[in-house]
Amino acid sequence: MFLSTFLKIRGGTPRRHAPRALPLRVLLFLGIAVFFLCADCSAAGSAPRSNNEGFWGGCAMGLVLAIVIAVFSRTRIKSAESELIRLKELADHREYERNVAQQELLRRLEEERELAKEKMQFESQLSDYEKYASLAQLALGAAHEINNPLLGILSHLELEWRDANNEHREEIEQCIEGAKRISSAVRGLLDYARPGPLTLSKVHLWRLANEAMNFVGHQPMFRQIELQNCIPADLPSITADANQLSQILMNLLLNAAQATAAGGTITILADKVKFADVIELRVRDTGSGIPADILPHVFEPFFTTKRGRGTGLGLSITQSYVRSHGGDIQVESIPGYGTTVRVTLPIRQAGKTVQHSEEVIV
Repeated sequence: MFLSTFLKIRGGTPRRHAPRALPLRVLLFLGIAVFFLCADCSAAGSAPRSNNEGFWGGCAMGLVLAIVIAVFSRTRIKSAESELIRLKELADHREYERNVAQQELLRRLEEERELAKEKMQFESQLSDYEKYASLAQLALGAAHEINNPLLGILSHLELEWRDANNEHREEIEQCIEGAKRISSAVRGLLDYARPGPLTLSKVHLWRLANEAMNFVGHQPMFRQIELQNCIPADLPSITADANQLSQILMNLLLNAAQATAAGGTITILADKVKFADVIELRVRDTGSGIPADILPHVFEPFFTTKRGRGTGLGLSITQSYVRSHGGDIQVESIPGYGTTVRVTLPIRQAGKTVQHSEEVIV
């Protein structure tokens, strides 16, 4: 009777319960039902029992019910703890994934920043190459137009100098000097725009440096400057154009001498680069150095800080010669302490062919 009444009270619309809550509630319902059944049976028995027996029977049933509730409550608590641990592990895993995603995002942003920087450098180099290509076309087109009339002017000035008296010879000499400077500028511009063909041979750097130092050492600007050849005599020979390599050395020596005061030192050094088939040639001076704002422009054509001395093509032609050999040139300078020019050249010129120049510039 009590069981049917209780079930009717709990009846009605079926409800969905969580899978883990359902066994606990069913057992609670069964425990309560057992309690009411026992009480109903003891009330309907044929032999009347004493009040003490009914009391102790109810206590026993209550104790059993409490034990059942405690056991399943503990089970529920353990289930909740397990669920909490699972949720914590899930949260930690999500946090780890979020950190990994942030690191990946930062890495990609850094890569994009580097790519953008490289793109700007490539665009700047491309702009320089386009400028140099335009300059090369201009040089090739202007070489004949300037050089041929210039030869006639020089010849006429030399004839005028022979017939002139001492008073007019000074003016004619100034004109001849100016015409020679124009010729030198045109020749340098053409050499920069289109270096001559490589005439390859085995070059011993110590001997080449010694010859270059002997050649320039007689000039007045080198008389109070100490020249040192510190290239090892046993350094391997390289395959290169001896004339262009000699011109590179002389250009670097002249630039160093113009920046070095009396009593200074210019040193030529060379070494083989470790783990590479490359020779590094260095020209170091103890001169005034190059300011940081000027250093990026030293290889630009016609850029010079020596007004009235030079055309500003020395380092540009040097760079062109070095690149024609597949090498590289860099300038390091500290104002007040001196400058070091580093030239890296391959020991062998693989796949290089000798070409013949059709242009002759005097």
